[in-house]
Amino acid sequence: MLITLTTDFGLKDPYQGAMKGAILSVNPDAGIVDITHLVSPGEVLEGAFVLLESYGFFPKGTIHAGVVDPGVGGARRPILVETERFFFVGPDNGLFSLVLRNEKVKRVVLLTKDKYFRSEVSKTFHGRDIFGPVAAHLSLGVNPSAFGVEINDILEISLPEPSRGKGVITGEVIYIDSFGNIITNVNGSDALSLGDDACVEFHGIEIEGLKRTYSDAANGSALALISSFGFLEIAVNSGDAGRIFNARVGDKVLLRAKG
Repeated sequence: MLITLTTDFGLKDPYQGAMKGAILSVNPDAGIVDITHLVSPGEVLEGAFVLLESYGFFPKGTIHAGVVDPGVGGARRPILVETERFFFVGPDNGLFSLVLRNEKVKRVVLLTKDKYFRSEVSKTFHGRDIFGPVAAHLSLGVNPSAFGVEINDILEISLPEPSRGKGVITGEVIYIDSFGNIITNVNGSDALSLGDDACVEFHGIEIEGLKRTYSDAANGSALALISSFGFLEIAVNSGDAGRIFNARVGDKVLLRAKG
């Protein structure tokens, strides 16, 4: 059974290696797949978006362990969520709330049975000491109910909603990828409803029309298109739009129908 890891641990420090070691100490045959360890530190909504755009491509039964956990050791709860297709293990801070809107939840378990944790649990590293070992035991076939008690609620967070007017949609940046492509919260079908000749305004720059691919614009030119995630994206062909526009998550984007 596969275990995926989505964290904000980074690549410099020993954290993601230690978590993998804790998993393999329980199940040496576990298949571990890194989705990413480069979620911005403590940015739960960013981690939730990364999970949303990746989890569904894995085989049924995959265990998704997520650790973007600024509240580690505090009041937030450690949970295991079982859906009809997958398992999710991590903090109850909204990290799984976007994906769970697409899934039929079978049960949510509050992790209380410390027999499935490491023998010594740090107050600041539950990825290694709780979530990794629980995911590993789960991959060995331990029934989800064995890990604790079922609960009926989890913390939910949401992507910001764009506002819509006649011929106008106002959205905002929700993610900037490592290529510098700027992902907005404007749904692709909504954007296209204004016509493929719609104008995008961002940081005082107007981008005319919606392209199909990056290569539809000249090298170094800005363009707008529908991303592989299905959202309106601003990019620069062979360039870094995030750097060029000095873009930040939360920046406003305006999409206007032509005429």
